[in-house]
Amino acid sequence: MNKTIDFTIPTAAYIHIPFCKRRCFYCDFPIFVVGNKSRGENSHTISQYVEILCQEITNSPIFQQPLQTIFFGGGTPSLLSPQQLADILKTLEKRFEISSQVEISMEIDPGTFDLSHLKSYANLGVNRVSLGVQSFQEELLKKAGRSHTLTDIFTAIELIHEVVIPEFSLDLISGLPHQTLSQWQHSLNQAISAKPTHISIYDLTIEPGTVFNRYYQPGDEPLPSDESTVTMYKTAQKILTNAGYEHYEISNYAQKGHQCQHNRVYWENRSYYGFGMGSTSYIAGKRFTRPRKTQEYYQWVENGGIIDCQITSLEDRLLETLMLGLRLAEGVNLSNLIEQFGDDQVLKIKTCLQPYIDKNWVEIMNDKLRLTDPEGFIFSNVMLSKLFLTVSSQ
Repeated sequence: MNKTIDFTIPTAAYIHIPFCKRRCFYCDFPIFVVGNKSRGENSHTISQYVEILCQEITNSPIFQQPLQTIFFGGGTPSLLSPQQLADILKTLEKRFEISSQVEISMEIDPGTFDLSHLKSYANLGVNRVSLGVQSFQEELLKKAGRSHTLTDIFTAIELIHEVVIPEFSLDLISGLPHQTLSQWQHSLNQAISAKPTHISIYDLTIEPGTVFNRYYQPGDEPLPSDESTVTMYKTAQKILTNAGYEHYEISNYAQKGHQCQHNRVYWENRSYYGFGMGSTSYIAGKRFTRPRKTQEYYQWVENGGIIDCQITSLEDRLLETLMLGLRLAEGVNLSNLIEQFGDDQVLKIKTCLQPYIDKNWVEIMNDKLRLTDPEGFIFSNVMLSKLFLTVSSQ
C-alpha cells in the first residue's frame, strides 16, 4: 500500500442495481425480478428505483475527494436505459465530482443489451464491462437458472468487441451441478477465445435460501466432489496463466495492466461508498448497510437514510486486512501490519502460520506475507480459520 494515500477517505462508489430478468438458482443477492420485457424507462419499477437511488446519493455525506472508481453491480445493471445510467452518473458527479481518469465498471448479462445500448453506455463513460457468462454449455446454463443462451453469449462478445470497450472482463462458475472437467476446460478455452482483458472464476457456493440450497448439499452429487473442484481450480490456474493472464487474486486473472481497480479497494480494505438496496459503505472504520428489501429501502431513503453503523474494532480490522489482503497474489505488507497493529500481533500471526509455511502454502518474501498459488489459495479457508481463532482469542 502507498502510505501517502488516506485510505479512510472514500474515492470508490458501488451502485447496486437490483433488477434481473429472473433469479439464478445460486443467487442470494438482494434483487427484484422484472421478467423478460420490463426494462429501462419502460419499467415504472426501475424508473422509481433510479429516482430514489439518486435521492440517496444526493443526501449522502461527502469527503471532498473525487471518485476514482465507480462500479455498477447487481442484479443486472444492463437493464438500465442509457438515460437512467446518465441520471445516476450526473448525480454522482454533482455530489462528489468524478476523476477524469475514473474507472467505471458495469456488470452486463448476455441477452440484456444491444449495440445501441452498449454504445450509449460507453459514450457515458463506462470503460469496463463484466460479462456474466458463467458457462459455455447450454445445459449448464439451464441447470443454473440463467436467462441467457449460448447464442446470446456469442452475440454479446461480438458487440463488446465492436464497441471496443477498453476493459472487458468475463465471469465463469466452476462446481455447477453435473459439470464435468472436460466441460470446464471447454469453457476456459472459450473464454480465452473471447479475448477479454480480465477473467473472473468463481467456485459455486450453496447459499441458504437459494433454489440450489433446496436441492443440493455441498459435496453431494450431482455437485462435483471436493477433489473435482480442486482439480477445476488448478486447471483454471494452469490454462489461464499459460494463456498470459496473471493470477493476481484468488478468483481473478488479468492481462498485464488490466486488474480491476475498484475491486482492489475492497481487497486493500480501503474506504468506499455504497448506494442502493442492500449495499454497504465502509468509511473511516465504520460499516453502513442499507435495507435488503425494496419497500424498506425506499422508506429508509424517505426517512433520511439514518444508518445504524457497525464500528470496526481493531481486532476486526486486523482480521479483515488479513482475510482480504491475502486474497491478493502479492499478499499483505508486513511493515504496514506492524505499523497498524504492532510487532506482537504480527509475531503471533507468523507463529500461527508457521505450519503452513512449512507446507509451502504461505510465503514470507520481500516484506510480504502471501499465499502460494495454487495450494495456498486452495487451502486459504483453513488458514484464515486458524488466524481467526488466534486473533479472536487475544
